[in-house]
Amino acid sequence: MKRQLILASKSPRRKQLLEQAGIEFTIQTKSVEETYPDDLPVREVPAYLSKKKATECADFIIDNEILLAADSVVILNDTIYGKPKDAEDAFQIIKALSGNIHEVITGVTLLSKDKELTFSDVAFVHFMELTDAEIRYYVDTFKPFDKAGAYAIQEWIGLTKIAKIDGSYYNIMGLPIHRVYEALQEF
Repeated sequence: MKRQLILASKSPRRKQLLEQAGIEFTIQTKSVEETYPDDLPVREVPAYLSKKKATECADFIIDNEILLAADSVVILNDTIYGKPKDAEDAFQIIKALSGNIHEVITGVTLLSKDKELTFSDVAFVHFMELTDAEIRYYVDTFKPFDKAGAYAIQEWIGLTKIAKIDGSYYNIMGLPIHRVYEALQEF
């Protein structure tokens, strides 16, 4: 019997990546507070949050389903840059990333009635310098308020101001689909 995948996320990018990979799924979500212990090492936060989301959504698993939950964070100098509060916060986040290399880590949890797997994937993003005018253009035009690190790699900023990435492009989009696909084959 083929197992049904449940995506516990409203993210259109995660939905798009699963569809492009030919993975069938349904979407069921709950509002889960994205909080974590203050003393948790920053690189462990994405896995912690994905597991927290999966645990909170475990009641979606009725029979033979597999639940997928994920969370991505942007890290620069051991500081997590989450979703911006407003346009000024987005400006300040992108200004901090400008001219630097930051990490994007996505934690993924697969959960069934009898099994759990949590893993993380990391990519390093090399941002070119951005002028204040370029940052304002991006924030005003693309309104990246629902994006960790205040940007989406598939938008203008990724096309014009990311010089290089080390790691999976799709991890930066929000789901290391190559790892998810392989994990689902063995789950």
